[in-house]
Amino acid sequence: MKLFTLIKRFDNDDDGAVTVDWVVLTAAIVGLGIAVLSTVGGATSDYADTIGSVMSEQGIKTTY
Repeated sequence: MKLFTLIKRFDNDDDGAVTVDWVVLTAAIVGLGIAVLSTVGGATSDYADTIGSVMSEQGIKTTY
């Protein structure tokens, strides 16, 4: 009878399963973020260089 009670309690205990779910979800979010940054990173750098060169060509009016 005691063995049956232990098995039933083990079957109802789901604390570890929730932890595994959170670890898997967190890993998926981090992986997605890395994938997006690696995909968009090069284009963002090129665009920032273009903006910087256009802004450096602009003059500043010092007299009115």
